[in-house]
Amino acid sequence: MLKTTPFTDTHIALGARMAEFAGFNMPIQYPTGIQEEHRIVREGVGVFDVSHMGEFWVKGDKALDFLQYITTNDVSKLDAGKAQYTCFPNGKGGIVDDLIIYKYSTTKYLLVVNAGNIDKDWAWCLEHSKSFAGLTLENASDKYGQLAVQGPKATEMLQRLTDADLSAIPYYSFREWSFAGVQGVILSNTGYTGAGGFELYFKKEDGMQIWNALFEVGKEFGLAPIGLGARDSLRLEKWYCLYGHDIDDTTSPLEAGLGWITKFDAKDFIDKEYLLKQKAEGITRKLVHFEMQERAIPRNGYPICDAEGNVIGNVTSGIMIPTTKVGIGMGYVQKAFSAKETIIYVNIREKLIPAKIV
Repeated sequence: MLKTTPFTDTHIALGARMAEFAGFNMPIQYPTGIQEEHRIVREGVGVFDVSHMGEFWVKGDKALDFLQYITTNDVSKLDAGKAQYTCFPNGKGGIVDDLIIYKYSTTKYLLVVNAGNIDKDWAWCLEHSKSFAGLTLENASDKYGQLAVQGPKATEMLQRLTDADLSAIPYYSFREWSFAGVQGVILSNTGYTGAGGFELYFKKEDGMQIWNALFEVGKEFGLAPIGLGARDSLRLEKWYCLYGHDIDDTTSPLEAGLGWITKFDAKDFIDKEYLLKQKAEGITRKLVHFEMQERAIPRNGYPICDAEGNVIGNVTSGIMIPTTKVGIGMGYVQKAFSAKETIIYVNIREKLIPAKIV
């Protein structure tokens, strides 16, 4: 049986094409189609049901010490009300998951993890929490719903439903406030589209009240529900990594271009020595972004080659951008081929199609 969100029946009633994703019955697209949904988010405002994401509470006097050890970024730099993108290193040079940490206080943090990794991440946190006395962990994933309201009109629309000053909440910051008559909603200036907006966290039982309020006030703004298909095209257009494709247990943060969230000088953490050695010796492959030079769509798993047809890497994500009709992708290539403007070739059905690293 697939898991459901507070909005599953609503998606079905709206005619969404549903499919399994991370064990949930999720909307992939609505009758308007992915191209139109992509455009709506880029130009107006759309809402994504992302209630499948996982939420862990970390509390106690050792909460900061625990998070400093188990993640790569410097959690001590966070002020209350701030959020931070980071990852769990896996002890073997790879990544357990990427996640966002929300700081309430030095003894209270919220971790938001990927839906497909909830059980793995929870087991990982429990295993390493044993070394930190006085730590309290709670897997609250089944208690929360989440909606991502994204687009250039998102903030103006959302402001109609709260007296919190959304313009005073900077990027990667949050407030817990009353929203649409519901108390204790987390209003987070974050998102996975590059189009601006907020992510809302709330108790599942309050989900439909918030959904209905959004669509009532959203009539004026052309608000539309958006599926996971456009979520993927939007994030890829912005070059955001997707766990299980662009990063996973076999890719290091340095190879994936995540050195900016790997803070060697600030603390000790899992895999620090391994990653320091990798940094000193130099990575042998690198995650790159590329644009196809002919009309073609690069797909996950396609080989990336040099001009002679020698395989130098592989595609991890790829789409045809709905707005520009240009094929773009991400993939790992040998370091020697990773510089911008380099021409590489994607092997699509035994034909080498040129692409430029951008």
